[in-house]
Amino acid sequence: MKGRFLIRTAAAAVAAGALAWLVAAQADTSVGRDGTAVRAVADEAPGYAVEDFAYPQADKILEEQGILLKRGDGHIVLAACQAGTGQLEVYSRETASVCFEVSGSDGWLTMEIPSVYGVKTNEYATEVDMTVADEEKSWDIPANSWKGVGESDDGQGRPHVLVEIRTSK
Repeated sequence: MKGRFLIRTAAAAVAAGALAWLVAAQADTSVGRDGTAVRAVADEAPGYAVEDFAYPQADKILEEQGILLKRGDGHIVLAACQAGTGQLEVYSRETASVCFEVSGSDGWLTMEIPSVYGVKTNEYATEVDMTVADEEKSWDIPANSWKGVGESDDGQGRPHVLVEIRTSK
């Protein structure tokens, strides 16, 4: 009698375990309270974050300020111009002053700012690349200085488009 009791108890335990396993196995594709299909995601690997270096809200900046900010490493960011703040300043006939906050030991930013004629640097040495017609031109500007670049440094006064800024300490 004791043996039958143990066998029945063991059989009931095995059946309960199998039922619990079956319910758990079905849980990853069950139906939620609102009738929609739900599934467990704990066993799935998280997605990968891929940095494309695209400038955030570039479309909005283009619409509001007429400059296209493309890509960068986050160390050169557009800022509202404020005197005495140590900003990097770009002067353009079409957009007036465009200011940038610079951080880190070096940085880069690609863009399109039309009709650039001057750059005022902060504590960073700065290199700017521009295009005019089919040509590409570069200027090195020492830290804490102002330099005429683009159309002010062009014998023909042609409008230059600023396409890249690189800074370093």
